[in-house]
Amino acid sequence: MKTEVRGNGTSVSLKNPSFFNTPGDSITGALKGCLGSLDGACIEKLLLHCGSALENNDVTLAQQVMWVLNNVASSVGDTNQRLTSWFLRALISRASRVCPTAMNFSGGSMFQRRLMTVTELARYVDLLPWHRFGFCVSNSAIFKAVEGCTKVHILDFSITHCMQWPTLIDALAKRPEGPPSLRITVPSCRPQVPPLLNVSKEEVGHRLANFAKFRDVPFEFHVKGDPCLSNEPFAAQVEPLLTQLTRSELDLREDEALVINCQNWLRYLSDETKANTAHGFSLRDAFLDIIKGLNPRITVVVDEDSDLSAPSLSSRITTCFNYVWIPFDALETLLPKDSPQRLEYESDFGYKIENIVGFEGFQRIERLESGAKLSQRMKNAGFFSLPSCEDTINEVKSLLDEHASGWGMKREEDTVVLTWKGHNSVFATAWSSTELED
Repeated sequence: MKTEVRGNGTSVSLKNPSFFNTPGDSITGALKGCLGSLDGACIEKLLLHCGSALENNDVTLAQQVMWVLNNVASSVGDTNQRLTSWFLRALISRASRVCPTAMNFSGGSMFQRRLMTVTELARYVDLLPWHRFGFCVSNSAIFKAVEGCTKVHILDFSITHCMQWPTLIDALAKRPEGPPSLRITVPSCRPQVPPLLNVSKEEVGHRLANFAKFRDVPFEFHVKGDPCLSNEPFAAQVEPLLTQLTRSELDLREDEALVINCQNWLRYLSDETKANTAHGFSLRDAFLDIIKGLNPRITVVVDEDSDLSAPSLSSRITTCFNYVWIPFDALETLLPKDSPQRLEYESDFGYKIENIVGFEGFQRIERLESGAKLSQRMKNAGFFSLPSCEDTINEVKSLLDEHASGWGMKREEDTVVLTWKGHNSVFATAWSSTELED
């Protein structure tokens, strides 16, 4: 007989069938008290209890808390139940390392990552403004920055497979003075995180080239990196990539306006200082130092607005629970509980939860920092903030009009922020490598 935790097409089989059959009278009074009022605050406390127990190698207490959580979790329930389901799986993933004999679990990821078609990816991006917000702010800032330029070169560091560029190509095609020639260069390496696409980067470039031709925009597309490293982990590919980010390797031309675009990218560069680097930089700071040295006309950075890089598991659980609640709650207002599209979208955030809660060391690659921290990092690297213009703000407002009323936008010191019911969701910010004249 096996006991299974079931969710969106995945399950974890336990060798010990009594793992979730803890008698009710054996759990502590504090946990019993939660059984009658399992709201979001109580679930968060339970998750913290479990995380603390695992950090202290207290498998018995962790098992008791998981028993309570398992009675709440449902991948097709309300927002809190669905969140609990994913956090429970992440905690089981972590527990398998604390007490591997209790479970029949390999210790790898519990999530099967589905490859999307381009059409499916387009629907995925359109479902919530989560990605479109960043595309909108970035494209508007880039369009303004390259006004009057006849040649534009974009270095695109992102995880969304160039989905933002058709809109920019279309806008450039409509310029009164005519479109510039456009080059886009992407790195060959990409963290293996959702969303994943079932076509190659070269095929993506070919489709962009066809669209640019249709819009009469002169276009080139290049993939930069070492194909021999394609099967290596992302971390092993990044350092060789950084050595190739030079003017000669990138074939940068004096008459081109250079644009650096970072969409959900910096979080995957290690922030741990490496003693063998020239200045003791982390990879994240080294990357910023290198791109600043290329003297781009504009650098755009977009990412999720949360700080999930704390060494403490308890801190990460609290922050992650309150942050990932945002897309789960937004989907609750948009799609039925049993919607396959909703389950798939939530599973991508489930991957994030598992990585943040279930892993440590080099395996924990989801290391977000907030917009405020990123802004300070950019300033420390010598960048200068570019204020958002009214055209950008108006475009974002028009975008949000297409989505549920809970979505909003606000300006903070150096950023434009997407909000859901007042909670910060995604930030977008633009930077210059030289100080602007008054």
